[in-house]
Amino acid sequence: MTIRRLICAGLLLAPLLPAQENLFIQTPNATHPKDKTRIEVESLFSMAPPTGYLPLRVTVVNQRKNDGRLRLRCLSESGVDPQDSAMESEFSIESTAGTAKTTDLLVPLTTRFDSSGYEGLSVQVLMSGSFGGNNGSLSCNFHPDGPAILMSEPLFTPNSSALDAQLNSTRSGGYGSYTFAARFTPSKLPEDWRAYSGYDVIMLTDDDWGGMPPGARAAVLQWIRLGGVASIYRRASTSFGTLGIETQEAGNSTTYGLGTIELLNQSGSTPTGLDAKKTVNRYHTSRGGLTIDALSESISDDYSSGWALQDEFGKQKFDYLIFIIVLIAFGVLVGPVNLFVFAKSGMRHKLFITTPVISIATSVLLIALILMRDGTGGRGARIALIEVRPESGENRAYVVQEQVSRTGVLLGSSFKIDEDSAITPVPIANSAWARLTPGVGGAGMRFTGNFTEGGMEISGDWFQSRSEQGQLIRAVVPTRGRIELKGAGGAPTFVSTYDFPVERLYYADRSNGYWMVRDLEAGKATTGTPISEAEYRSAVGDESRRLARRQREQLNRVSKRADHYVAVATEAPAIETFDAINWVDTRTILTGPVLR
Repeated sequence: MTIRRLICAGLLLAPLLPAQENLFIQTPNATHPKDKTRIEVESLFSMAPPTGYLPLRVTVVNQRKNDGRLRLRCLSESGVDPQDSAMESEFSIESTAGTAKTTDLLVPLTTRFDSSGYEGLSVQVLMSGSFGGNNGSLSCNFHPDGPAILMSEPLFTPNSSALDAQLNSTRSGGYGSYTFAARFTPSKLPEDWRAYSGYDVIMLTDDDWGGMPPGARAAVLQWIRLGGVASIYRRASTSFGTLGIETQEAGNSTTYGLGTIELLNQSGSTPTGLDAKKTVNRYHTSRGGLTIDALSESISDDYSSGWALQDEFGKQKFDYLIFIIVLIAFGVLVGPVNLFVFAKSGMRHKLFITTPVISIATSVLLIALILMRDGTGGRGARIALIEVRPESGENRAYVVQEQVSRTGVLLGSSFKIDEDSAITPVPIANSAWARLTPGVGGAGMRFTGNFTEGGMEISGDWFQSRSEQGQLIRAVVPTRGRIELKGAGGAPTFVSTYDFPVERLYYADRSNGYWMVRDLEAGKATTGTPISEAEYRSAVGDESRRLARRQREQLNRVSKRADHYVAVATEAPAIETFDAINWVDTRTILTGPVLR
């Protein structure tokens, strides 16, 4: 059975098994009487997200007398049509004889671009190697224009059926029935933020929060910093302080980096019972009081119309005329001129020489024209919104980077990302250069992503010759950069430890005052100039309009925090991707708390 057929079968079975987590358990034939070798491949979430990664846990109990190796080939597709996109990855696990080993993997996924719900997303895992072959699959069944939600087992079991029924009665559009949330077991949560990168919301209880491994709790907090939403259902005595979450905001909801953490009172007939109607409204409609900007919907919609970065990058005319002239000339030469001049009657045998010569010469001419007009490599522009958190020893920068590029002739397309990141192509506005646009599914794009020591090797259709393409990158990187505030009274004095100049910095103090600094250089104390609130809002608004909608709304929200800054730089480092692109414009918008 081919991989595509296996995926189709998995998609048909997926609605019947919405809570399935074990992809497969392999028990190979015993090699001796006490040989109970077993391989288990488990998804840590019961449903795949529409983008990002799927975390797998592989347990190998090798009771054989010989070492072994298993190979996992993973294929994620946004559908079964050739025009949909696919992402391939491979993993190899060594197993020593007489040992048990558990390995956590992150399977890179393609992105579900179709918001109509007609196209699904599936992940197929095929095992081979010393312990035989097996396979399993998982699908994404979230509503196409709603959030991808993770829900803890204590909330999922008593509420999932009612929530699914309410969701499908409330939200129309798409095809078939949808699942409100994927299930997870708090004690098994992964300890890498990228495992959560394709989801929008995590719902759990305060007991679940306390029962998570410390590494998983840190990973969830990093994911929230990048824009995630955590809803913690609590007892009356639970607060952010008792949960170990640092915040300066009062109330039951706090901005946490670019994301949000909220404390909700449990309701319903059981301690973990939820009101289905109120819960679905809360996460799927604006009537619920919490507007969730779903990541997959943002990827599908925010970059194909009114994307400021692409508009500022500009358009380039695709010159059809010169190629049409060359092709017409080729037709005339290879046809009548060739037949009646070069190989006229009595010399027809010359056609075997003149025809390939004319064809080769025309091909060389076309290649020369393309190289002269478009060149090699490409040009691009990028902009990043970065939340910098230097306090309490965190020392991390949370990067959301948008980029667009236009290429000439490329001699390769592979690249490596060294940072822990999640990257996805985005559909852009229709043009003669654009390859991924609205309404074309995944445009038949094929990608490969494999983890290597210190990064991820990426290849495929991320960058294609003579194309215009865009990507969204999210990353968490270590940093020692910060903005320090000096002086106890009067006008504040700022000191930057960033290793690049800050062109402008806007600061909102604790007393509703606003300040601006220009040309802030590393290590040089600079005193702020007072500005009005209107000037502050206008400056932040000008910067936010440079971003795609989701990042724009995030910046506008976090700019309201007291004792925080918004800064602009044009020489800051970015997340590097394809080195054949000359990034002619890199703009960075930094935000975060000042340190005293």
